[in-house]
Amino acid sequence: MLVIKSKKISILSITMIFLLITAMSPHAMSEDQSEVVRKIVDTSVQELLVKFNEEKVIYDTDPNRFLNNMDGALSKIVDFRRIAARVMGKYGRSATDNQKDEFVKVFKDSLYNTYTKTLIESGVYEINVNKAEINTRSDKRASVYLDVVSSNGTLFPVIYSMHKTNEQMWMMENVIVFGVNIGLAFRDKFELEYRKNKGDINQVIKSWSVDLELKGAAEQAKTALNGSQG
Repeated sequence: MLVIKSKKISILSITMIFLLITAMSPHAMSEDQSEVVRKIVDTSVQELLVKFNEEKVIYDTDPNRFLNNMDGALSKIVDFRRIAARVMGKYGRSATDNQKDEFVKVFKDSLYNTYTKTLIESGVYEINVNKAEINTRSDKRASVYLDVVSSNGTLFPVIYSMHKTNEQMWMMENVIVFGVNIGLAFRDKFELEYRKNKGDINQVIKSWSVDLELKGAAEQAKTALNGSQG
C-alpha cells in the first residue's frame, strides 16, 4: 500500500515538473519577457515625452540646461557608452580610455544638438510603443517597434534595438529610423573620418558632428501617408 502511494506521489511529481518545464519553455519565456521589455520602453518613452514637452520651452534661452535635463532622462534607457563603442568599431581598439570617454561625450552632445531642433520643429505629438520581440538567438536582446507621431500627422517608424546589461537592465543599443540603421551609418562615418585624418583619433573626435539627414525620409513618409488616405 505504501508502495502504491509512493508511486502516486512520484507520478504527480513528474506531472507537475513536466507542466512547469512546459510553462517555462523558451517560447513561453520569450513571450512574457517581450511584454516586459515593451512595458519598460513604453514607460521610459512616455516619461521622456513628458520631460521633453516640459523642457523644450527653455531650449532657445538655456540650451545647456535643456540638454542636461534631457540627458538625465535619456541615460536611463540609452546605453550611450555601448553605442559609442560600436560607432568607433575596430578603431576603438587603438583609442585610449580618455579618448573613448571624450568620444562618448562628443557623440552624445552632437546627437542632442542636431536632433533636438528637429524634434522641436516637427512637434512630436505622441509615441506609440507597439510591440517587442525577443531575439531568437539570444534572450538578452530584443527589438521594440514604435511609431513617433508629429503634430502634422507624419508617422516616424522607429525600431529600438535593446540589450540586457550585466545589471539585468534593458537598455537601447541602436535605433533604426525609416529603415536607416543609425548605428551602422555612424560607424561608416567614423571610419571615413578616421581614414581622412590618417588615423588621428583626436582629430576625428574634435571634428565629429552628426549630419545624417532624415528629413527626406520624413517627407516621403508624409507623402505616402497622404496618398493612402486619398
